[in-house]
Amino acid sequence: MIVPKFGLGTFRLSGQTVIDSVKTAFEVGYRAVDTAQIYANEAEVGQAIAESQVNRDELFITTKIWTENYAPDKLVPNLKDSLRKLRTDAVNLTLIHWPAPKLGVSIPDVMQALLEAKQQGLTEHIGISNFNIELTQQAIDSIGLQHIATNQIELSPYLQNHRLVDFLQAQKIDVTCYMTLAYGKVLNDPVLLDIAAQHQASSAQIALAWALQQGFAVIPSSTRPEHLIANLAAQEIQLTKDEMTAIAKLDRNAREVNPEQLAPLWDE
Repeated sequence: MIVPKFGLGTFRLSGQTVIDSVKTAFEVGYRAVDTAQIYANEAEVGQAIAESQVNRDELFITTKIWTENYAPDKLVPNLKDSLRKLRTDAVNLTLIHWPAPKLGVSIPDVMQALLEAKQQGLTEHIGISNFNIELTQQAIDSIGLQHIATNQIELSPYLQNHRLVDFLQAQKIDVTCYMTLAYGKVLNDPVLLDIAAQHQASSAQIALAWALQQGFAVIPSSTRPEHLIANLAAQEIQLTKDEMTAIAKLDRNAREVNPEQLAPLWDE
């Protein structure tokens, strides 16, 4: 995998809250952090990285280009602005945040602009986020499979998206999943709670272990040190085949994030 299996998400975190979250995460062992232009917290993430004094070469920093910056003459300058905020010469991974077909986005054009950013040395790897199979194929056809590190998509025990996952894994594109706890909706699921009891773990840890065991990278967020530590410990949980099968049966195609103007037509 190109993408580290475990990272820190920063969606919906801002100000001192995100600074504290990132610094604490680094203190307890995280080395990957995920941000985005639209999160409006890149500067705070950059401040946290600087204050943490972790060597830059130990870190894997991901950001995402927002839709208004997709134009070929805007993408590189705006990524450079993100780099200034993050206080780094280059990020490790830059993603196209949403395909936004209803906004008339040209996938070939935006992927070429992203590839140009990579060729300029502004980002080590590039990839996509929230792309369905058809649009992922367009991205592949535009710049070549070898340049697409990951597709970051919503996945949880309640949204397992097998068709898209199978396609990505067949293409050897890393699957990064966000919203793995479905805004906390999976935490009280009786099946997950039962499995958690067997492992002396929490239901959150079981949901993360389920994702990790399928080869997905995960980026949960938390502001509480004990949760940051517990999330990281999910890597140590090994679920049985029967437990994985039980979680597979929880799939209900329950999508939490589906902005009308930005999302593709999802693969059911």
